[in-house]
Amino acid sequence: MSTFDSTKTQLSKLLDEIVQGSIQLPDFQRGWIWDDDHIRSLLISIARLFPIGAIMLLENGGEAKFKVRPIEGVQLKNGSSVVADRLILDGQQRLTSLTQVLKLNSPVVTTDSNKKVIKRYYYINIEKALEGFENYEEAFFGVEEDRVLRKNFGRDIEIDLSTKEKEYKAMCFPCSQILNSDDWETGLYEFSPDKFKMYMTFREKILKSFRTYDVPVIELKKDNKKEAVCLVFEKVNTGGVPLS
Repeated sequence: MSTFDSTKTQLSKLLDEIVQGSIQLPDFQRGWIWDDDHIRSLLISIARLFPIGAIMLLENGGEAKFKVRPIEGVQLKNGSSVVADRLILDGQQRLTSLTQVLKLNSPVVTTDSNKKVIKRYYYINIEKALEGFENYEEAFFGVEEDRVLRKNFGRDIEIDLSTKEKEYKAMCFPCSQILNSDDWETGLYEFSPDKFKMYMTFREKILKSFRTYDVPVIELKKDNKKEAVCLVFEKVNTGGVPLS
C-alpha cells in the first residue's frame, strides 16, 4: 500500500487553505525569511509558468502528532481552535513568501543583499511587463513599507505608490491583488478609463498565469509512522535539524 499520494493543486487553492488554517506548519519547522531577490524570482517564475518545485504535505491526524502553527503573518480568525488538515514538510519558504505577497495586505518581511531585514510591498509595472518576459526582472519590484521607491541612498523618490490613485497613474499593480483584482480594476476604470484596455491585456497575459498555476503536491498519508515522517523531513530539508 502506498504511503503517499501525488497530484497537482491550484496555487490559489493552496494559499486559501493556508490563510484559513487548514494547512499549517508542524512545530519543528523553523521560521524562515527569504531574501528579496528570491521572492522576486519566485514571482517571475510563476508569471512565466516555470516550475517552482513540488510541495510536500503530511495528512494530519495520524500517529505522528505535532504541535502546529500558522505560516508567518497569517492571523487565524478562530485562533488555536482551527484544526489543521495538512502540515507542510517541504516548501515552507515558497509557500510563506507567496502567502505574504499574494494573500496578505501587510508588508512582507524579507532581507536585502546585505542580509538586512527589510519590509516590502511588491508591484508589477504593467507597461514594462507587457513589453515581454525579458523585461520581467525590471517589471517585478518591491517598495519600502511606505510604498515609496527611493534612489540615491534614499535621498530621491523614484516612484510613489502610497495611494491607489498613484498606483493607477503609474500603472503599477500591487501583487496582493493578483488573485482577486476586482476592487483595483473598479478603481482604475473610474480613475483612468483610457488605460483599462491595457490593463485587461495585462490581466489576460500575466495575472492569468498566477490564477491558473498548478503546484505539484506530494502528500504523505496519516498512517505513516512518526519515525518515517521525521526521516523524510530530514532528507528533503537541507536546513532542517535531526528529529526524534
